[in-house]
Amino acid sequence: MRLLDFIARLVFGIASIFLILLAGALICYAGWGVAQAIGQSADNIGSVLLEAVGYTIISIAVFDVGKYLLEEEAIRARELRHAGEARRSLTKFISTIAIAVFLEALVAVFEAAKQDMSMMLYPTLLMFVGVTLIVGLGIFQRLSIEVEIETGGPRKEPKNDAEAKEEREEEREAPEEEGPRTAQQS
Repeated sequence: MRLLDFIARLVFGIASIFLILLAGALICYAGWGVAQAIGQSADNIGSVLLEAVGYTIISIAVFDVGKYLLEEEAIRARELRHAGEARRSLTKFISTIAIAVFLEALVAVFEAAKQDMSMMLYPTLLMFVGVTLIVGLGIFQRLSIEVEIETGGPRKEPKNDAEAKEEREEEREAPEEEGPRTAQQS
């Protein structure tokens, strides 16, 4: 079981580092495109800048996914033991993706407005997807809190990662016959 855990952590680590490198490459590509446009002519600088913003937004989202995998799966190999911990982690991740979607939609609106107003379908759908992400996240948070209350109420959860780490270490140090702590014990 430890070998499988090690292999999974290794795969997540490699994948996350690859994603982070790809995000860096996208930023470099965007910068290279802007530098070339400035060096050649100022005719298409606006569209090149908007394209660079689009690449930057995508790279931020890709970087965040890589960072999330590295932190949550490879380094910590953490199991989300508390509903609040899972809720915070998912909220941070989905919020970053939603921001990237909204920024991409904004860039697409400017591009469509410059070229052809009939191309506004894509930005409109992106805005709808962003709103759907935020509404879905709100519903998830509401339902997860309700379920947590129905199943015995929220237990005292750690306020931050340092408290969560301290609690996990205490659980590891506890004798085997006691087993993991339950909500009634805390």
